[in-house]
Amino acid sequence: MASVTELIGQSVWDSNGVWVGFVVDIRVVKHKGELQQSHTVYGLVVSSLRAPLLLGLTRDRHGRSAWFSRMLARIVYAGCTFVPWESVADYGGGEVHIDVLRNELSRV
Repeated sequence: MASVTELIGQSVWDSNGVWVGFVVDIRVVKHKGELQQSHTVYGLVVSSLRAPLLLGLTRDRHGRSAWFSRMLARIVYAGCTFVPWESVADYGGGEVHIDVLRNELSRV
């Protein structure tokens, strides 16, 4: 799997070759019951605008979010699209290809 830094900023293309946007954030699930904490990617946040890194914007290191972070996230994530990781067909080389159409994706 590509590292987070490699996925941020990559262009996302749908199954018809239509440009969706740039990867601006990655959503992960933390697995707590294991000896060593691990994380699994469950989706990408994609924006047609190049935004600053949004990692860590909505949650603190304990997984909680403050009211200010939630309000700021609503502004920053406005117009962003969520791509489930299961929809990612291929990634690497600066591009992410998904196996669904752009209009089938949901907003963040």
